[in-house]
Amino acid sequence: MDGTVRSNVKIGALVHIVLKKDQRTGELTEGIVKRILTSAPKHHRGIKVMLDDEQVGRVQEILEED
Repeated sequence: MDGTVRSNVKIGALVHIVLKKDQRTGELTEGIVKRILTSAPKHHRGIKVMLDDEQVGRVQEILEED
């Protein structure tokens, strides 16, 4: 599912994000959404979230909704 639309991203969802440090390589990090940080309804690079392990990045892919 599309990670650039805020309404698609739910707290508790399993997602792939790209961390700021990994933007050049595109390496993805998997985790569970703890907080949604982007307030805009859409963001072309992905909605910014905080994972349950406190890592922050932009959603690239939504794997599973809770």
